[in-house]
Amino acid sequence: MSDGTTSDSREFPAAALTGSLRDYRAPQGKNLLDRVEGFYQWQNLRREHELWPYAKSTESAPRTHCAAKNDDGSLIEGVNFASQDYLSLSSHPKVKEAAVEAIREYGVHSAGSAALLGNTHYSLKLQDALSEFVNGREIVLYPTGWSAGFAAIQGVVRPGDHVVLDVLAHSCLQEGARAATHNIHFHGHLNCEGLRRRLQRIRAQDNENGILVVTESLFSMHSDTPDIAALRALCDEFDAMLLVDCAHDFGCIGEDGLGHLGLQNMVDQADIIIGSFSKSFASNGGFIAVKSRGVAEYLKYFSATQTFSNALSPAQAATVLAAVEIIRSDEGRVRRARLMDNILYMRSEMAKVGLEALGDPSPIVPVRVGAEGLARIASRNLVSLGAIANLVEYPAVPQGAARYRVQVMADHSREDVDKLVMLMQKSLRMAEETYRPYRENEIHTAAPAMRGKPAASAA
Repeated sequence: MSDGTTSDSREFPAAALTGSLRDYRAPQGKNLLDRVEGFYQWQNLRREHELWPYAKSTESAPRTHCAAKNDDGSLIEGVNFASQDYLSLSSHPKVKEAAVEAIREYGVHSAGSAALLGNTHYSLKLQDALSEFVNGREIVLYPTGWSAGFAAIQGVVRPGDHVVLDVLAHSCLQEGARAATHNIHFHGHLNCEGLRRRLQRIRAQDNENGILVVTESLFSMHSDTPDIAALRALCDEFDAMLLVDCAHDFGCIGEDGLGHLGLQNMVDQADIIIGSFSKSFASNGGFIAVKSRGVAEYLKYFSATQTFSNALSPAQAATVLAAVEIIRSDEGRVRRARLMDNILYMRSEMAKVGLEALGDPSPIVPVRVGAEGLARIASRNLVSLGAIANLVEYPAVPQGAARYRVQVMADHSREDVDKLVMLMQKSLRMAEETYRPYRENEIHTAAPAMRGKPAASAA
């Protein structure tokens, strides 16, 4: 190529460039264990050809540069845009010292459910700090963000009730709905008119049971956000409750760190708020924030993932508490500003070289690649060149719309961003050269099947 970029001469089996997890989601056969072997065969074929980019493990702290291993044990190292540590707090001295001090005081384990003897003075202080952060709401803590999302629906929705979700709602929200009721309805992504139609249809047939409308303040695969005021108005019109999952923007977006709920002045308008600690607060864990003590107490004993899971460890609670204090301080505002500067700079530099960054500015920058096979080769190239970013493919995103999910940190430098953009562009150019024969073969294979069909059918 004119810029010196060369393609990879290695040949890949077609099966390693095609197929998806969806193909193996519902295996057939009466032997529950034998029937899943097909997935491993497909996965391992990709692994053998360095096209399985998942299940990496870090060999050093998840900072802006890190060493890691692929799941086949091979070492990789480079600029890191794959870790979820938006404000770069996981290695912050105050956060680390808080965790160490909690371990000195308590040991490493909560040793019980929060419903029994699993709480510590750190978790109680954390509840108070989060309550103050979200305008005095009642807080219920959970061991993971996923369990908080699941519990927020499973804990309050009953079989006769209805749950209406954005079609891109997170797995924890969809699974929580499935655990609670068969009355599950989806509307088009960010489509308020679609939501209105669902609500109208429900209320035309059922004016007795509850409706929970479920959305996210920042959708992670597309980096976009709903009109929360419009959702609130529809909930009021149809006597429904509004749940907003703030996993990806709470703490790291906005002058005050309240994310898009704060930017849209809607913190007090959501009936249920879910937050996750794993993105900006340097720890596993999550919370549900509600307006009444009665609802909070009910969740503690009727949401399974709170009642029947061990509570946050003392070190986790102390870590998040220290992170909350930083996030709400002047340093937190500086870190958010630095993070957003990195985000805007990255998007600008990507646009200059023809990389398509999807959605709105956020710590998640989805970069469109396209065909799954192309994306797998490009991801392989990127790691070999010295940059780490997560690949997302169907069914997590639409088929043929594979993308990098770049995750930006406050501590990234402009040099880090420049390196990623350069290497991402180079990896894609190399992949295009490698993938071209496969693409052409797909076209030639498909052409005979199209002969004799009318144009409308071909389209």
